[in-house]
Amino acid sequence: MRLFLAVNFDGAVREKLAAVQERLLAAGARGRFSRRENLHLTLCFLGETPPERLPSVRRAMDAVSFSPFPLEFETAGRFRRTGGDLWWVGVRPEPGLFRLQRELAERLSKEGFRLESRAFQPHVTLARDVRMAEAPAPKALLPEPFGAVASRVSLMQSERVRGMLAYTELEARRARR
Repeated sequence: MRLFLAVNFDGAVREKLAAVQERLLAAGARGRFSRRENLHLTLCFLGETPPERLPSVRRAMDAVSFSPFPLEFETAGRFRRTGGDLWWVGVRPEPGLFRLQRELAERLSKEGFRLESRAFQPHVTLARDVRMAEAPAPKALLPEPFGAVASRVSLMQSERVRGMLAYTELEARRARR
C-alpha cells in the first residue's frame, strides 16, 4: 500500500485550485495535471507500507492533538526538474500547520517509519513534468490569495485504478476544538 498523511479540501477550495490549473494550461503548459479530486496538501509521505503497519500509523495519528488552523494559499510557483517542472500553489507559513506536520513526523518516526529528510515545504501539486515555452508570473496564475481551514488529517492510499492515479481516504482524525 502506498500511503501518505494529508489535509484534504472541500469542493470550493478544489475549484479555486483547479482555476489556477486552468490558467496554467492557458499559458501553454503541457504535462501531467493532478485530477481535481486528488488535490491535497501532503503532511508526511510514508511510501510503500505493508497493511500490518496500519496500526502503527493509527497510533501516530491518535497521539497528535491539534486545533483547526487557517491555510492561506498565497502564491503559485514551480520546482525545476529535469524532464519537466512540478507546478504548485504555496501555503503561507502557518505555525499550526508546521506544528502538526512536525508532531506527526515525530510520532511516525517513533513507530519506526523512515520519512523524507528534506524540509517541509507546504504546497499543493498542480501538475508534474510540465514543459512550456515561457513560465507565467505567479500573479498571473494566482491573482488573489484565498483561504481554507484545516480541521482534519487524512490517511490516504495512492493507487492506479484503470490507468489513473486515485487517492482514497482510509481514515481521518478531526481537530480537537
